[in-house]
This record gives sequence, C-alpha cells and structure tokens, in this order.
Amino acid sequence: MLQCNFNNMSLLRNARIVLPDRIIESADLLTDGDRIARVISPASRESVAAQSVVDLQGLTLFPGFIDVHIHGAAGIDTMAASAEDLRRVGEFLARHGVTSWLPTLVPAPVEQYERALRAIEQAMGVGAAGVESQHPNDQARVLGVHYEGPFVSSAQCGALRKEHFRTFGSVADIDDLPTIARDEHGGGVRTQPIHLMTLAPEVEDGIALIEELTKRNWIVSIGHTRADRNVLDRARDAGASHMTHFMNAMTPLHHRDIGAVGWGLIHDDVTIDMIADGIHIDREILRMIVKSKGTERVSLISDAIAAAGEGDGDYEIWGEKISVKNGRTANARGSIAGSVITMLDAVRMMLSLGFSEPEVARMASLNPARLLGVDGDVGSIEEGKRADLVALDKHGNVRMTLIGGQVAYAAE
Repeated sequence: MLQCNFNNMSLLRNARIVLPDRIIESADLLTDGDRIARVISPASRESVAAQSVVDLQGLTLFPGFIDVHIHGAAGIDTMAASAEDLRRVGEFLARHGVTSWLPTLVPAPVEQYERALRAIEQAMGVGAAGVESQHPNDQARVLGVHYEGPFVSSAQCGALRKEHFRTFGSVADIDDLPTIARDEHGGGVRTQPIHLMTLAPEVEDGIALIEELTKRNWIVSIGHTRADRNVLDRARDAGASHMTHFMNAMTPLHHRDIGAVGWGLIHDDVTIDMIADGIHIDREILRMIVKSKGTERVSLISDAIAAAGEGDGDYEIWGEKISVKNGRTANARGSIAGSVITMLDAVRMMLSLGFSEPEVARMASLNPARLLGVDGDVGSIEEGKRADLVALDKHGNVRMTLIGGQVAYAAE
C-alpha cells in the first residue's frame, strides 16, 4: 500500500507526469497545501524540503477527471439523494479518479428539483448566506448542477420522461428552476456554483431561452434535439456552443440532411461531450468523432445512473424499472437509459483506441474544465493549479487520488 500521510509541503516522486502537451518520465511533483507548487523533471531534480514524500514508483499521474454529466452511482440517484448520499457518490467517484463533478437532474416536478438542489447545496457546504465551508478532501467536489432538460424535444426524449418536459414562455419559467446559493459576500472558499442546462433550441422561444440563460451566466448545451441547421446556427449565436452526449438523442448525419450530428462535426467553434462506453457509440465511431473534432473539442462524460458500480440487475430509477445486463442499460421502452461506466472506464476506452495520454487527459480533465470555465484552477497539471490528481498503474487502475493536495483514496 502507498504510504501517504500528507502535510502542507508534499513531494510525489518517480512518476510519469502527464502534462497538457507531453509526458515527463521519472519526474517529481511538489504540492504546497492544495496547490501544485512545482513539476520537477529528472534533469532539474534538486533537494526539496518536503514534509511528506511518497514514491509513486513509476505510476502515471493524470489531472483529476471531471464528470459534467452523471445521474448517480453506488446505488444513489441524484434526484432522490440526500447530502450524505451525494457525499457517498463523491467517495465512490474519488476511488475512480474523479475529483470534480456536476450532479445531473432529469425532468421532474418543481418540488423534486427543490429537494435535489437543497441536497446539492448541503453537499457543497453552502450555508444560509451562500458561503461554503471547507470541502472534505475524501470525496470528489460538487461544482454545481446540470439540468438535463426540462426544455427538450419530445421527439428525442431518449430515457427522459416526457410528462415532465416544459415549454418556455417567459423568464418566470426559468425562475421556477431552483438554483444554488451564491456567495454574495465574497467569503466562500469556492468559485461561484456552476449551472449547466441541456436543452433543445427548437422548443417554443428556445432562442430567447438560451439568451436569458446566458445572461444569467448559465452554460447552455444542445441536446435531445431535432433542430435544423438554421435553428442550430441561431442557438450558437445566442450562446449555446456545446452539445450533450453527442450522437445520442439528436438527429443523425444523413447524406442529404446534415442533421444535428453533422452540424456539430463541421463547426470548429462547437464543442461536444460523448459517452465512451462502446454501447452508446461504437468504438470506431468514437475514433471518428475525435479525429473529426480534434481532441481539444471533445469532453468525456459518464452519463452514469445509480446502478453504476452495482453490477447487473433490475433497478427502480426515475419512477421506472431500468435493467442492466452485460453493462448495458435499458428501460421498459427498450431505450438505453444512461450508462454504468465511470470516467475511468471512458479514459481506458480512449487509451485503447490509440489516443495518447496527454490527449486523453485533455478530454477527461482540461476540456470539461474549460466548458465549466474553471480551467484556470483545475483540469491540468500546471504550477499554481489545484492539486487534483490521479495516479494510475500500467493496467489503468487507480492507485491514488488527491483532491486539494490531500489523499482522497489510496489503493491497498
């Protein structure tokens, strides 16, 4: 077992360190509190006065993974979770290399949204004045919330329940959606909470909806959509330049109709995320998407549901039975209903397809951080950034996860 009693100044020795543009072999990394103080190459190795030293013995050090689309794991659904439940999900995620995440909500009645948001606030440690206490470092950090819907297309509902879809008529329809308290006094230790929404721009007054959400500093992503290219162009101009679980729940590319998929592929200013499980998208199509978009425009997501980490079986999720068999989910209608992978599984998939470790780190960490606007703080191994790190062995297993410079998980 790795010996890892960390203090303020800690030295990780003898690691393969994955930087944004290259790998440094047999390098050291010095942390100072919750920050990366220095990356030390073998050529510039010097005596460092660290309070704790851990020999990683050749493990590969990645930036911590960031999951912007996850409905639950370890038997816990974000729609029904308490704050303690969400912390348990955070512990599960830390064991799989995830250091930050966005609990993702499906269309539901307002009162269910309200319960979910209060739990998310409590899991973030937000007090009555919107000030966050010190986040525990044994679990992945909750950065905000992702609303998948409710303003989406009934014709592309996927596993979402249409009876809870909404139309947009006025700003009151946004005001009805609970949000996470903000730190109005500047005393919190976190960045402002993130609000991301997946929507279909073709819903009634969808462009006005995008404009209003953008004005409120929401991140807007296009998904569950059958919008044509003209509507998609208008949506992009209004502030929606990302696409949710690309190729799933959107109109496909056809040789006489570009569809939402073709539109996403040809626009360099549009970024995407995708479920790299080999089920939602075939392995070779995963490769094709990244070759077309470039690794700088693709984020990996899990889209995991409560059954993730629980094995095959039948589960009651979102008010219906969802079955898992051989790692594939299905609801009563036969639709795929999320995934049971982790970000670690997605990372392994992309590595198996031949993408380099810096490229995969970009898709699992830096690009999600850029989408959320937190890449100045997390998402890559660079001096001054948070020491959110994951050490993998040669088989792709997590041996250690650091969150804010502290050990969240260490393998036995």
